[in-house]
Amino acid sequence: MCTYQIKLQGDILKVGFGNTRATGDRIVRDVAAKLDEMITTGELPGGSLIKINGRISVLVSQVLADKLGKIYDSIALLDPKIGEPGIDRYVVTISRNSNYQVGDILDVVRESHQTNLKVVLCGFANTGKTCFREGLKQALLQIPDAPESYFISGCPDGDGSWYSETSRRDPDLAAELKARYKAGFSPEFAKLKAQEVRGVNTPIFVFDIGGRISDENRLIMKEATHAVILVKDESEIAPWVKFCDELKLEVIAIIFSDFFGNTDVVESESPIVRGSVHRLQRGEDVSQRPVIQALARLLVGLNTKE
Repeated sequence: MCTYQIKLQGDILKVGFGNTRATGDRIVRDVAAKLDEMITTGELPGGSLIKINGRISVLVSQVLADKLGKIYDSIALLDPKIGEPGIDRYVVTISRNSNYQVGDILDVVRESHQTNLKVVLCGFANTGKTCFREGLKQALLQIPDAPESYFISGCPDGDGSWYSETSRRDPDLAAELKARYKAGFSPEFAKLKAQEVRGVNTPIFVFDIGGRISDENRLIMKEATHAVILVKDESEIAPWVKFCDELKLEVIAIIFSDFFGNTDVVESESPIVRGSVHRLQRGEDVSQRPVIQALARLLVGLNTKE
């Protein structure tokens, strides 16, 4: 099973995790073997500059730097947070070439037909947004040839992408770190987070927000294009639909979070995903839940529309 995908397109190396939850040691061995094969066959010929685009863990970045740094003078990595509509921005991280300095930003024009979805996952507190976000991220990775996706937390609640992984290994540490981080939902934080959301230029970009309708969340959410609403009961739907309408966001999913349920219920998949998702428990892999799978397919379909 492929644990990591590597493909050269022009001078851009497209990379990303495969459809498996392999451990880091297995992934870095596979990355090293694939790069060695590509170098030996001439698929990676070397040269003055190579750009890297895709999801990279810290472990993988070390292998890429070691292998590619021997045959390329300069390496630049995509920074999805500083792009603009139609433009990807790469930051030079390694250079032995006088034409490129470490820290230089290189602009690359995106293909004009590509759609950029910015999807906010919203709803009141304790609906399982963080767990749902992580499951959706994994579900998209499992779809062959799915567009590149990027996920962040849009709230200072300690539930960034790191939280799910940390809680699996050490729940007490995760809780302690979350408590330290939780207090900072200020106008200044919201302004910085809105700026970050505005700059992301990935085909499918998903972020969650804090569990209340507020000026801070309004500032962040207005940078989105679409919304997914997660609720515990019927009464929670109307306030969030109204909030999204005010921000001119297209609602593409309304999903009930049924923590004590045993199965998902998919009522519709298009044009809006409707149904219920069961037991969004932190630390569990929920990527195979039918509702999450349906939403992942919808996002891919929306991205590939003309």
